[in-house]
Amino acid sequence: MQSTMNLKIKYRESFRPFAPAVLAEKVSDWFDMDGESPYMLLVASVRDDKRVMMTREQEQLFGIDKLNVPRSQLPAITHVDYSARIQTVHQATNPRFHHLLGEFDRLTGCPVLINTSFNVRGEPIVGAPEDAYRCFMRTEMDYLVLENVLLEKSDQPPWPETGDWRNEFELD
Repeated sequence: MQSTMNLKIKYRESFRPFAPAVLAEKVSDWFDMDGESPYMLLVASVRDDKRVMMTREQEQLFGIDKLNVPRSQLPAITHVDYSARIQTVHQATNPRFHHLLGEFDRLTGCPVLINTSFNVRGEPIVGAPEDAYRCFMRTEMDYLVLENVLLEKSDQPPWPETGDWRNEFELD
C-alpha cells in the first residue's frame, strides 16, 4: 500500500512512509507510547511484538531493496528504525474518524489507518471540495469521500484537462 499510494497518488518516491492514525485508547497496543499525539507531533516506536525482524539475507540488501523490506505488521507507516509519527484519534474531538477507525478495527483487528496530507507532491494541500475533486480526478485514486458522499472514479465524466498538470507547481 505504501508503494501504491506513493507512486499512484502522491507521485513521490515509493519508499517514503506514511503516518499512522490510531484509536487513542489503543495506541499503546501498537506503539511504545502511552500519551496523546492528536497533531502528529510525536514519534514513537512500533511495539516489539508488532515488528518484523529482517532475515540475514535481507540485512545484506542495499539501498532501495533494503528500504522495501517490511519492518512491522504496519509496513506502510513503519520507518526503517521502527518508528512512526503518530496521530491519536479521540472520540470527543473527532467522532467520525474515531468511528471509522473503530469499524476498521472491528473488521480487521487493527485500529490503525494511514494518514497523509491530501495533496500530490509539489501541490498545496486540498482546501475545498473542488480541490479534492480535482486531485481525485488527476490521480489514480479509485474513490473519494466528501462528507456523506462516496464518489467512484469509474462513475465520473472524463476529466477535461489536457497537458501534464504535474508541471503546474514546483516540486519540493
